[in-house]
Amino acid sequence: MVAATGLSQSAGAWWEWVAILGAGFWAGMINVVVGSGTLVSFPVLLLCGYPPLVANISNTIGLVGGSLSGTIGYRRELRQNRSLARILLPASIVGGVGGSLALLVLPAEAFDTIVPVLIAGGVLMVVAGPLVQRRAARHADPAGRASTISTGRLGGIVGGVLVLGIYGGYFGAAQGILVVGLLSILTTESMQSLNALKNLLVMTVNLIAAIVFMLVAWNSIDWLAVALIASGATVGGIVGARVGRRLPSTLLRALIVVIGTAAIVNLLFLR
Repeated sequence: MVAATGLSQSAGAWWEWVAILGAGFWAGMINVVVGSGTLVSFPVLLLCGYPPLVANISNTIGLVGGSLSGTIGYRRELRQNRSLARILLPASIVGGVGGSLALLVLPAEAFDTIVPVLIAGGVLMVVAGPLVQRRAARHADPAGRASTISTGRLGGIVGGVLVLGIYGGYFGAAQGILVVGLLSILTTESMQSLNALKNLLVMTVNLIAAIVFMLVAWNSIDWLAVALIASGATVGGIVGARVGRRLPSTLLRALIVVIGTAAIVNLLFLR
């Protein structure tokens, strides 16, 4: 298992601390508003010198606080779909366990190799995000009322949430966008209701993955990075739930694309 390296083993430049704290804030806010905050905080950890596996595990644990605060901020919308949430939560739990174990079982070299592809795929999903959200808006119930879901559709939703939970436990970038896309296709809920469900399911996957990592991959966790990401993300989740929805989504997406692209260039050409 890769030992944790980075700021916790060296003093680190003060600007790296500020960069990671700020990345955590933006990631927490973006996760609540759009999804895909991992594509801000994870690449910043890479740019600060963390090995990909350590960065991924530390980032996942750190983002739990932001996901939790964002979910609490959306509790009003979440009450509209309590029944559906109770059905989908077990799928997220199982998926989170499966994905996090897959990350630990597969060789670290395999994750290092696939990281640029995962980041690039996540960036493309973020760029395509407006199309997903427009589709969700077209299919939404304007009044935000819960619709009746057939047994077949419910099975498709549960299966899709399980698969996305596995992906989220393994890496997680743009998981929120994929969840919104899935729910928008198979339900007719309002956009805010979809976002509330997305926040709950992503938070659950992150929490389960974090527990698994702490139980079986303690040496691959950089706790200073976790603390910085968690501090920023928790505040970012609160801001995202309250005022983040008013920020231009194009600004948030542009930030993700720039940082994600910089991380890919760093991994492929500068290391």
